[in-house]
Amino acid sequence: MPLLPLQQRRFGGSNGIRVRVGASAALMALLAGCSGAGGTSSSGGDTLNVLMVNNPQMVELQKLTADNFTKETGIKVNFTVLPENDVRDKITQDFSNQAGQYDVATISNFEVPFYAKNGWLHPLDEYSAKDKAFDQGDILKPLQESLTAEDGKLYGEPFYGESSFLMYRKDVFAAKNLTMPAKPTWQQVADLAAKVDGAQENMKGICLRGLPGWGEVIAPLTTVVNTMGGTWFTKDWQAQLTSPEFTKATQFYVDLVRNHGQAGAPQSGYAECLNNMTQGNSAMWYDATAGAGSLEAKGSPVKGKIGYVPAPVDKTESSGWLYTWAWGMQKASTKTESAWKFISWASSKEYENLVGEQIGWANVPAGKRASTYANPDYLKDAAAFAEVTKEAIATANPRDPGTQPRPTVGIQFVDIPEFTDLGTKVSQEISAAIAGKKSVAEALKTSQALAEKVGKEQQ
Repeated sequence: MPLLPLQQRRFGGSNGIRVRVGASAALMALLAGCSGAGGTSSSGGDTLNVLMVNNPQMVELQKLTADNFTKETGIKVNFTVLPENDVRDKITQDFSNQAGQYDVATISNFEVPFYAKNGWLHPLDEYSAKDKAFDQGDILKPLQESLTAEDGKLYGEPFYGESSFLMYRKDVFAAKNLTMPAKPTWQQVADLAAKVDGAQENMKGICLRGLPGWGEVIAPLTTVVNTMGGTWFTKDWQAQLTSPEFTKATQFYVDLVRNHGQAGAPQSGYAECLNNMTQGNSAMWYDATAGAGSLEAKGSPVKGKIGYVPAPVDKTESSGWLYTWAWGMQKASTKTESAWKFISWASSKEYENLVGEQIGWANVPAGKRASTYANPDYLKDAAAFAEVTKEAIATANPRDPGTQPRPTVGIQFVDIPEFTDLGTKVSQEISAAIAGKKSVAEALKTSQALAEKVGKEQQ
């Protein structure tokens, strides 16, 4: 995974799908490099230890907790806040050992299936059912499903959710007499990228991630693979990285970013593309819906100049990804009632309103509740992108994101522990192809061998 500061990054089955837990070696790989530094031990029943990722919205929550949550409940919260790579390692270490050092931690829809399978998480259904004020039914269905494991139990409550969409400069398109389709295909996007390339000084047609990392270049690329008919694995775990569909999608992506993409594409991730779009160096950007808040923030040079349309497609009706940072409760925690009070507050409508009133509505951790998209205060600040974001999340289908059956859930990732290593190694090959150091065919040949090994371990 990339080593950029998280505040500048995003990574962001049908019945019978098997969520496979990898071999012990794979789980040990997840633990490799774990840091021993971290939180303070709990003391007393009114103290919780929370381990979380250091993105800006989490840092805001940390600042708001004492004067609001603690003041209302009497529960003190000790936070340990770490960059994404570090926090994933530390959470896996603590939860896999059921050490109980942390009561609550930020987990994503990537971790939930195998964390739950291993018995590392406490089910949350019983708490949400009793807590009527929390309003579980208000949580957007795709996020609720993505945090529900094979056993049908809910293991996480979302802090925010995101999908992906295409962002473009309305003023640049107007000046060139170009029209962005309401639901573009990838070929239309490529054609438009050629026409707006150079429309303004230092402006390229599109920005696409090329930075190595299973959560960087692999995330958008895999959505292109899905909609063009490809898949990482067949339903019975046969690797497909050299299939015609996977090859076509990867060649398309590499050619598009090489021909009309940003300078330094092999080193460009979410942060770099966000900066390029903000500074007027890209006419289009395909990435996380979370990026819109920064583009439309007060002081943004491009505020009001951006249009937003669904993720481009080819053979599928939709192709946006699905990601959420959520709150998980460690099974070993002895403070489950207090832990739920924190989780329910941090995922609540009340908390969203608190952020909107004290920090600003553009900063609200949105993308998780239907009610957010009926809130006039939020819609006033997020009018440009709110509806398309909501629709992108609603149409995301992690159980069936492509044109053929999958062995496990996931849109922009394959939901097995081994994918953190596999995806990262494959991303290095793809990034090398974007850099022109090797052909797509060479990159995928090497990647296929890596995927075949993982596929055999899953069979």
